[in-house]
Amino acid sequence: MAKLSTLCYIEQNGKYLMLHRTVKKNDVNKEKWIGVGGHFEADESPEECLLREVREETGYTLTSWQYRGIVTFVSGDGVTEYMSLFTADGFEGRPIPCDEGELAWVKIQDVEQLNIWEGDKIFFRLLRENRPFFSLKLVYDGHGGLVFAALDGRPMKLD
Repeated sequence: MAKLSTLCYIEQNGKYLMLHRTVKKNDVNKEKWIGVGGHFEADESPEECLLREVREETGYTLTSWQYRGIVTFVSGDGVTEYMSLFTADGFEGRPIPCDEGELAWVKIQDVEQLNIWEGDKIFFRLLRENRPFFSLKLVYDGHGGLVFAALDGRPMKLD
């Protein structure tokens, strides 16, 4: 089964807006820290999904964003997700409570100290390096362990 989603890291003053997923039952991201985003609705483009999901989860309307990459997540339990990765540095509006967890501004250099997916550390590095648009494949073992990664079709060494 394949799913389509977006994920966005909103940046302000050297911090990313992070979502601590604590609310949903049976959430693959339970207790993880991730960006904001979600699954496509019928006929949406990646940008339409991005704008809708950010507005629903944060109350913000993005005014400046960049499509940074496509991330292929192979979960190891029969689900593959194609995630459009964005960063944003402009928004307006007032924050609202998120029904999926707690939102917090986290210093970019501290993000990797949070409980995040191993593969997320790879794309945070690519974002830090200001890498042009990339394709990243992340293969998990079905229990949260990263077993394979490829950047732009080339296998990567896992640390």
